Amino acid sequence: MSDTPTIRIRGLTKSFGDKLVLDGIDLDVMPGTSMVVIGGSGSGKSVLLKCVLGLIQPDAGTIEVNGQDLLRLRAGALDAVRSTIGMLFQNGALFDSLPVWENVAFGLLATHAVTRRTARVRAAEVLAQVGLDASVGDLSPAELSGGMQKRVGLARAIAGGAKILFFDEPTTGLDPIMGAVIDGLIVDCVKRLGSTAVAITHDMASARRIGDQAAMLYKGRIVWQGAAAGLMDSGNPMVDQFTHGRRDGPIQMELRK
Repeated sequence: MSDTPTIRIRGLTKSFGDKLVLDGIDLDVMPGTSMVVIGGSGSGKSVLLKCVLGLIQPDAGTIEVNGQDLLRLRAGALDAVRSTIGMLFQNGALFDSLPVWENVAFGLLATHAVTRRTARVRAAEVLAQVGLDASVGDLSPAELSGGMQKRVGLARAIAGGAKILFFDEPTTGLDPIMGAVIDGLIVDCVKRLGSTAVAITHDMASARRIGDQAAMLYKGRIVWQGAAAGLMDSGNPMVDQFTHGRRDGPIQMELRK
């Protein structure tokens, strides 16, 4: 395994008006590993993810993917990097007007990478990898349960053979058993592809199942990093309060003005 991080973030800062959301984030994600980022609502997790994906422009800092600073790349080179990234959105983000197979193959079809016939075959292949029969491809997203929608979202994320995968609250809205199933599929897909993964989550069981490493955000700063297996006994007062759901501790609810 290379000693060079697949994702290297330094000094990442982002404000919205007078609200400082990211305050000098430094984070490394090594090749072939899974990083989970935890933290309370408003801690900056989603903004961090969106900055890496290029959906939000940070105010300062660097975001390197395989040694390339995304914030300084020209459009063509940036698109090439983005083509190696797959994303599982929190709420699936499936297109209601398209059948499942077209949702799965959307990226391939949008870039004209393959014919529709080949795209359909590829969709059936990745649906099978997430435990869904090819016949599901003919259904509409509205006909699927929440767990099936998550599986379809995962299939779409891996359809292009992504080498970097992002997961936004992958178990939100799922019962504990289905959450464990989705986590297992995520781990299997990451290992099969040899991908590097980043997930943001509130679910501590999910974080430990998915992650090799973990980091906690609080008030826009990373206050702890370590092995995901040690989240429940980190020895860090903030992490311990958050992971055990304790009302009392160094993390206090802020009053909204």
